[in-house]
Amino acid sequence: MTEYELIRGCIKQDPACQRKLFEQFAGKMMTVCLRYAHDAMEAEDMMQEAFIRVFNYIDQFKFEGSFEGWIRRIVVNTALKQLQKKRLSFSEIKEDNSQTPRLDPYAYSNLGEEDLLKLISQLPDGYRTIFNLNVIEGYSHEEIAKLLDIQPSTSRSQLVKARKMLQNQILNLQKIAV
Repeated sequence: MTEYELIRGCIKQDPACQRKLFEQFAGKMMTVCLRYAHDAMEAEDMMQEAFIRVFNYIDQFKFEGSFEGWIRRIVVNTALKQLQKKRLSFSEIKEDNSQTPRLDPYAYSNLGEEDLLKLISQLPDGYRTIFNLNVIEGYSHEEIAKLLDIQPSTSRSQLVKARKMLQNQILNLQKIAV
């Protein structure tokens, strides 16, 4: 079955097509949800809500551009809405900037994808959300500002702080490993 046929089947609310579409994209979209959620249960809730929206709005897909990209945008927006319901905050975490370490590229090369995702998940909500939107999803600070109803400068400063926090976490991991 082609992607076109699968989408057309979902528009007609064919349960077999809906199941196949879910099975095809659930793994990738769960990864997206896990980056925004605190834990797997919250990520599952985000993904379930997102797929409900995908099926409700699939008739609006114009067959222009990537269908997976269209689904990803719905998943990200759903995750953001759920975070905003929890009153996503952009906290200021005190840190001593004079002690900000420079990382050896070796530290990054020995860090696995799963380890990095775990570190990202430990960031405060605001830092994690901005980091994911900018670094992983590719949104500009202006787009993030519109999505989250904040100033672009807030997005920029949260990203800088998220990166510093990640660097410190990676450095701490390197100290433990040595």
